[in-house]
Amino acid sequence: MTNRVVIVTPTYNERENIKRHITTILKQGIPNLSIIIVDDNSPDGTAEIVRSCAASLPVTLIHRPKKAGIGSAYINGFQKAIRMGADFIFEMDADGSHQPETLPAFLNSARNADLVVGSRRIPGGSVRGWNTRRNLQSKAASLFAQRLLNLHTLDVTSGFRCWRSSVFKKIPLNQIRSNGYSFQLEILWWCERLGFSVKEIPIHFVDRKHGKSKLSPKEIFLFFSTVARLKFNAPPTN
Repeated sequence: MTNRVVIVTPTYNERENIKRHITTILKQGIPNLSIIIVDDNSPDGTAEIVRSCAASLPVTLIHRPKKAGIGSAYINGFQKAIRMGADFIFEMDADGSHQPETLPAFLNSARNADLVVGSRRIPGGSVRGWNTRRNLQSKAASLFAQRLLNLHTLDVTSGFRCWRSSVFKKIPLNQIRSNGYSFQLEILWWCERLGFSVKEIPIHFVDRKHGKSKLSPKEIFLFFSTVARLKFNAPPTN
């Protein structure tokens, strides 16, 4: 029986990117694949485009009434994917930074791992479109979190991932407090802490060409405060 694959993508103001995102994914020819778009009431009409795609394509829209954070968007998407019977669940951005052509490589690696992380920080991985300062900041933040939390994964903030859905039977999604980009760090921390296997594969991350980056100084502050919270006030694993 073919495994069911579900790709979860949160969106906010991705009108210029979303149709291309959906069609390029489907062109990869992955059998039994569905896409969940979690849209936070984008004022640019992203949800309307998704609805039009859903009329003829394996696309599901979760429309939320207001902007509520990427962390809760992913959790909502994961829960829906599990109800749909997913065996493998992807995290993937809609802005063109994650290359759909890499999806088969993720699935191949997921045969022998609980989580596959698309990594910019291993040999073969790269970042395109960032200046030197932003690249160094990202590397330093990952290294800081990796060392302080004793993580084995090198790219702790990557948002291109493939999970075995069975992992979410053990990770307490209701205990994850991060709701911004530090969500990626916190759920990875839970994954490693509970002993699940993680494999990194190289990706070429391409900075968005359309729209604006959503990373802000507040998100950077929350990332470092999340590292401190997990280090000094970690919840029990039961």
